[in-house]
Amino acid sequence: MIPAAIVGAAGYAGAELTRLLLGHPVLEPVVVTSAADEGRAVSDIYPALASCGLTYAPHDVSAVIASGATIAFLAVPHTAAMALAPALLEAGMTVIDASADFRLRDQDVFAAWYGSSHTAPSLIDEAVYGLPELWRDALSGARLVACPGCYPTATLLAAAPAVRADAVISSRVIVDAISGVSGAGRSPSAAAHFVNATESVSAYKVAAHRHTPEMAQGLADLGLPRPSVVFTPHLAPLDRGLLATVYLEVEPGLGPDEAHAIYAQAYADEPFITVCAPGEQPATRHVRGSNRAHIGVALDESSSTLVITCAIDNLVKGTSGQAVQCANIVSGLEETSGLDIPVPVV
Repeated sequence: MIPAAIVGAAGYAGAELTRLLLGHPVLEPVVVTSAADEGRAVSDIYPALASCGLTYAPHDVSAVIASGATIAFLAVPHTAAMALAPALLEAGMTVIDASADFRLRDQDVFAAWYGSSHTAPSLIDEAVYGLPELWRDALSGARLVACPGCYPTATLLAAAPAVRADAVISSRVIVDAISGVSGAGRSPSAAAHFVNATESVSAYKVAAHRHTPEMAQGLADLGLPRPSVVFTPHLAPLDRGLLATVYLEVEPGLGPDEAHAIYAQAYADEPFITVCAPGEQPATRHVRGSNRAHIGVALDESSSTLVITCAIDNLVKGTSGQAVQCANIVSGLEETSGLDIPVPVV
């Protein structure tokens, strides 16, 4: 067994990590930390995790290092991970960071979008972007993994095959995406209040969402020159789930069958990706609770616009499941270990 720590384990992403590691055949949770819930049993906060015998430990580096864990999952707010990671790495641990701290390679871009200077800039170049389906080879042996945000995960998976096939002719990428309320985190807020969220869909942080530069960086890494991303996120009255719709301008001669074939071939061997049959579209309920991504491919021939939809669970493939997937690869385990589980059918 590989002993693992979850730092910030009382939030929704941390709780999902706890759930997944409790069922993992090799990665074993030995310590979970929380600043707000220190001393409380995990099962007191999350009765669904009744099989977990752990209690939330102090939210500090010393508690994690003392636990004997060799791998640390950081499910903490931005700026917290950059304060924790150096000491954990110095102690010889592998760090899988689910926050935004090491995703962006340009410090100025990070400061502009997150409102603070980076306090561990020497680690930025070392961090490996943890989207296995697109950059798997870079993960082997990594010490520090920066797991993507939920919106960039769905967006980049939706765009990658067309961009890599040189089918996209415009640097302008339009993304409309809908996420469930759990994406806002466990802390109460007016927007996530039941009365405000239920029976309503609303756009938020239009032209100002922090995941925008991460999408642009990923699209550039895929080979799209000088990408310009127009991103509009929406909040829907769902507890979990995310659906991204990505619009790409393509060569006028591209046909619908050829477009679908590009995606089917690109993801044919990916264990967690399903490309829907022509004419079919994904739904968030089809991936609920899983590490899967379902992708729909459609072509508006009149405007030469490829419309790609991608459904994921924002708490699993969008956060915790992807972190476990990366940890599996880094640790030399079967990539699907602890993650190849079916979703509820109703």
